[in-house]
Amino acid sequence: MADLTGTRILVTRAATQASSFGSLLRNLEAEVLEMPTIAITPPSSWAPLDAAIAQLSQFDWLILTSANAVTFVASRCNEMTPLKSNIYGTKLAVVGKKTASVLANYGLVPDFTPPTFVADSLVAHFPEPLTGQKILFPRVESGGREVLVKAFRAGGAEITEVAAYESRCPEQADESVLAALRQRQIDVVTFASSKTVRHFAKLVAQGLGKDWLALLDGVAIASIGPQTSDSCRELLGRVDIEAEEYTLEGLTTAIVNYRRATG
Repeated sequence: MADLTGTRILVTRAATQASSFGSLLRNLEAEVLEMPTIAITPPSSWAPLDAAIAQLSQFDWLILTSANAVTFVASRCNEMTPLKSNIYGTKLAVVGKKTASVLANYGLVPDFTPPTFVADSLVAHFPEPLTGQKILFPRVESGGREVLVKAFRAGGAEITEVAAYESRCPEQADESVLAALRQRQIDVVTFASSKTVRHFAKLVAQGLGKDWLALLDGVAIASIGPQTSDSCRELLGRVDIEAEEYTLEGLTTAIVNYRRATG
């Protein structure tokens, strides 16, 4: 893989998640700027999640679609008994290698991981008939996509949603990043979810004014996958780079290939 020497890349992931992506890019000699567009916090109440965990044995499946979901569910289990003890008898489905990797930290291996790293693939490739399945789905409290839940219910599953964490927009953008955008010193902006796109647009418009979008002329817009790309087109007008594999490694590879092709 060619390196990214001289490429200034803006990472917009949550502060708690930006370092792993930043490390991938820095290992290829990119200059990385970080402007977290998501703040991960506990939900407004733990009560629904705690109640669901206490009744976990009544569910056929526990679905975890993000590393955040794994971490917050595990933390609440450990207030009572470890996740591994709670999960006995309930099958586990996860989306993505990163989610499975975080799950492995708790001594657990998923029973099902869909072949592509998007939540919609869960329904399309679910290993059992959906009719009558009782599914627990701990998820972000607000702003999550409803397509997955609707698809499971349409298939006849009984799905229970509970808030496991919240992802909010920070109050303001990093001033050093705003200055770099003003001075056109950024080559690539990366997005790992639709929410990062929405929050980026809000924060940059707030910090740079009504003509903020013009400051992205000449900046490559890089997306982790199709859903994120749709948000880029809607709010930023285009997408220049899309990962073929919907992971941070896949996004890194796509950026390298783009820089190689464009010089």
